[in-house]
Amino acid sequence: MEKVSFDQLLDAGVHFGHLKRKWNPSMAPYIFMEKNGIHIIDLYKTQAKLEEASNAIKQIAKSGKKILFVATKKQAKDIVAELVQNTNMPYVTERWPGGMLTNFVTIRKAVKKMSIIDKMASTPQYNNLSKRERLQITRERAKLEKNFGSIADLHKLPSAIFVVDINKEHIAIAEAKKLNIPTFAIVDTNTNPTLIDFPIPGNDDASKSIALIVEQMTKAIEEGLTERKMAREKAQADEKVVKAAKAKQKADKAKSEVTAEDKKDKAVAEKQEGDKKAPRKRLAKKEESSKE
Repeated sequence: MEKVSFDQLLDAGVHFGHLKRKWNPSMAPYIFMEKNGIHIIDLYKTQAKLEEASNAIKQIAKSGKKILFVATKKQAKDIVAELVQNTNMPYVTERWPGGMLTNFVTIRKAVKKMSIIDKMASTPQYNNLSKRERLQITRERAKLEKNFGSIADLHKLPSAIFVVDINKEHIAIAEAKKLNIPTFAIVDTNTNPTLIDFPIPGNDDASKSIALIVEQMTKAIEEGLTERKMAREKAQADEKVVKAAKAKQKADKAKSEVTAEDKKDKAVAEKQEGDKKAPRKRLAKKEESSKE
């Protein structure tokens, strides 16, 4: 996987933090300097942390597990939805539903309701409903799709979550921490990076900054999924080779058994033939001796 360069981070404005008066002291190790009252993030630290997070998220994807992306702020939601869709990973870009993780069973019921409505829409009974009732059901379906459509394939708790702006998504972070779900996030100068397992220091407000970091995460996921697919195909190919070798071994064994059996039968036949010829030989020998 190609490493994000210092210049790419600089061009995307990842180094711009918040005003000095809004800073969180826990971000001190990641702050390079202060300029015009604004904290500047150390991009070398960002680069290192981004690589660390990319490698970790790649391994999660490679193991076949799901990573949930959370970004409900206006400038991040469309970017995240567009990039994450390509990886088939779940994401939340509308309001975070309280209990999404800690009360996952209830959330799954809401997701299942969409499929129930879809099934009902294809029955004759649905056509017999009044126009008003059908409109209410359609509106309910649209609302469910908006809030839960992007997590329809999430059948169990995610193995990790990636968050843009941990201050805004503090409920999601709290739920993940409660369930010991690993957290990945962009941490700006006004946040507490110690809450995150894999913090990536950077600007969580600028669209370019968000896009660059999320794109790197999705690339890592895609690479992990590709490696998983290749490993599975190799395992299947190896299994075929083993099966073919076993089949050949079995065939060779059967062939050798047949050959041994043939030799045995031949030996028995020769002995029987010899036993038949023995009296004749003795008789012939006796006749010869009598002539003499």
